[in-house]
Amino acid sequence: MLRNVLGSVLALLGATAAVWSPFRAWYDGRLGRYYEVGELFTGHGVTDARSALFLSLFLPFLVAAVLTLVGVALRSRTTVALAGLIVLGFTVLWMVRLGLALGELTVNGDGTGLGWGSLAGLGGGLVMLLGAALMPGRRARPTPTPHPADTAPPAPYPPPPPPPPDTRYDDSAPTRTWDTPPDTPGPRPPDQH
Repeated sequence: MLRNVLGSVLALLGATAAVWSPFRAWYDGRLGRYYEVGELFTGHGVTDARSALFLSLFLPFLVAAVLTLVGVALRSRTTVALAGLIVLGFTVLWMVRLGLALGELTVNGDGTGLGWGSLAGLGGGLVMLLGAALMPGRRARPTPTPHPADTAPPAPYPPPPPPPPDTRYDDSAPTRTWDTPPDTPGPRPPDQH
């Protein structure tokens, strides 16, 4: 229970940092929301053009935040980990594409170079992965075992079949067949020769 709560809190903090990061400076004071997502996949790389909010780095981070909320609600480690990988993937891809466009990436103390926004993107993705690792995930519900009082003990042997119906006549009454003469004394018919 504690691991699930701690993992969920970390995942939500990481998602918050990821969604907040495009509104901070990513490089040389330029906000992350001005970098277009499509530029990361073109041959030209990152340019100086400004992007609309929902075409910028904000879009994949928003998708990752929604996936994190769904993953926390469903207690799905896989969904939260996927959201963390999306944030890390887009942040690292941005760094690679910007480094190719500029020739180098720097970190300076005077506000130039990598800014807090890119670090928040990296940190948010890592915290989301850590949260996914801490979450125990969903477990299959065990099949309930019946209570011993609810089940009848099995019979050791099947009950005997009922006896066949009695088809005989009453034994106390004499039986008469057509072949035999009756047992009663009486006159005998005369013999005919």
